[in-house]
Amino acid sequence: MDSIANFFNGLTNYDNLGFLGDLGQMWPLLFMVLLFYFILYRPQKRQQKRRQEMFSNLKKNTKIVTVGGLYGVITDIKDDYVRIRIADKVEIKLKKESISAIAGDEED
Repeated sequence: MDSIANFFNGLTNYDNLGFLGDLGQMWPLLFMVLLFYFILYRPQKRQQKRRQEMFSNLKKNTKIVTVGGLYGVITDIKDDYVRIRIADKVEIKLKKESISAIAGDEED
């Protein structure tokens, strides 16, 4: 019975493995860090970059869609807001962050 206990004690003893033993204990943590990087951080950065490019390419007479689902045409652009025309003689002022996408050449 004592030999079985020594056998299992030897399996869990990482002292004689050196650096490889420490890495063996840390691989789940390293795996989780890599997983979070590739699943959360990297796609978010890519989306943020695309959004920043969209904001920098905004100009007058560009058709847009807001986060609320309103379609409109940009009539004025300032640093932090835009003014869009949503109907004849109806313009609203929005923050740039409320623009969801640039609309295609869709006709009403």
